[in-house]
Order: sequence, then structure tokens, then C-alpha cells
Amino acid sequence: MFQQNAQILWNEKVGPSYYRIGLDCRYGYTHAKPGQFVMVRISGGIDPLLRRPFSIHKPIVRNDRIVGVELLYKVIGQGTRILSGLQQGGHVDVLGPLGSAFLLPENAHRIYIVAGGIGVAPLVFLASHLVQSGIDPADCVVFLGGRTRDDLLCIDDFNNLHLAVHPSTDDGSAGDQCLVTVPVEFAVADDQPDMIYACGPEEMLKCVVAIARARSIPCQLSIETRMACGMGACLGCAVAAADMPGRYYHACLDGPVFDSQAIRLRE
Repeated sequence: MFQQNAQILWNEKVGPSYYRIGLDCRYGYTHAKPGQFVMVRISGGIDPLLRRPFSIHKPIVRNDRIVGVELLYKVIGQGTRILSGLQQGGHVDVLGPLGSAFLLPENAHRIYIVAGGIGVAPLVFLASHLVQSGIDPADCVVFLGGRTRDDLLCIDDFNNLHLAVHPSTDDGSAGDQCLVTVPVEFAVADDQPDMIYACGPEEMLKCVVAIARARSIPCQLSIETRMACGMGACLGCAVAAADMPGRYYHACLDGPVFDSQAIRLRE
């Protein structure tokens, strides 16, 4: 884990409320893994006071060396609104890389990736890592879901990796008009994968977990939750453990990636 003052390389709008920001992080990210995150202090003052967590969307590579990270984010509140207004050449204080990573089990060939909205942020890095690790792109399928077509992100990134992408939207403005878990359920019944990776809203994750458990499919989740410190000090990102009532993990230290069997999502 490193703290550094990172220069903003770009901060580009990629949708009505979505942005990609590139940060020049000169050290500490050579061994960053898909699923890990950073904590960003957006302003030098006390408003906002706390750092904001962001999944590592992509490593920035120059001359075969990682020189920074790209973050994909959605403007939701004051912190991300301020972040969206920062300009190239400015600086933000970055702490990372933090947290656990997605794991690739032995003998896994058929992979399903399920993303809901901004939950796609860590999954592009994951998909790239899977392909580099030797997974045949033809055996890796991506299911993207959003409320509208504007919420379907990174399709070109997955296409450039030669992965099949199945989009769906709540309003039918792109892809199938249904929840993203509907085509996942049909696909699982037709061609069961060796692993499901998912990130998105909690209701989506609960449905993905139910699909995986019904067929005993290994499943890993990246949990979207509020974090105040990113280091386990505030204990604000508690996730209930599945094996022991009253026991909790913390997304910043034990996660944000969890085996779906290890945690109990809120009812």
C-alpha cells in the first residue's frame, strides 16, 4: 500500500454521468490485481472530508511498465461531482492498491462475467487478466446490465478482447429488455460455466448467487459498499459472514472480492 500525490493524466466524460480518470502513480502498482481498489482524497480541504473508494479499472502501461491506473466512476454525490470537475495536470492524493483480488481457480475454462451499471469498473481489468492468463476469449462471456443504454459501459473494451457481450436494459433501449440476470440464468442452463464473476447492485448480486448455488457453480463477488478509511480502522464496511451468526468481514480488508459462499448478503 502506497500513498502518493498523483497527477491527473485525463478526466474524460464517457456518458451522461460517467467519467474515466487516469492517474500517474509512479510506484506501488506493478503487482496490482483485478478487484483491488484505491482510496482517493478529492480535495485538500475538509469538504469532502473522507476519501472515496474506486476500483482499479485498468492499469496504465507504458514501455511494458505500469505507470498509473485508470478509474471509471459515476457522478452520484458531492465527492464525485468535484472529481468530475478536476482538470488534466491537477493532482489528487491516492492510497492503494488495497483489498483482495479476483482469483482464477485451477482448471477453469468457461467463464461468465456479470456486471450491473458502474459495477463493470473492476471487470474490464479482470477480463484482460483472464485473457492474458490463457483463457480462450471464446470461453469468456460478459453480461452487461443497466437501466438504459447510457448505463451500458465498456462494450468496446470487451469487444477488443474478443469476448462475447450480452447487453440488457430495464427500458429496452439496448439489448434485451430484462434484468441482466435473466440471460445469465438461461446461459447457465444451456452451457454451465466453471466460474461466475460479478459486480453490481446488491439485489443483482443476490440473484447471481442464487443462480450459482442452484447449480453448485463457483462464484466470486466484488461488493460495492461505502468505505470511510479503506484500512479497517472505521469498521464501517461490515459484511455478514455466512458461516457464523454475528461474525463480520470488512470489505476493505477481507474484500472487496469475496467467494459467494463466504458471505451473507442483506435480506
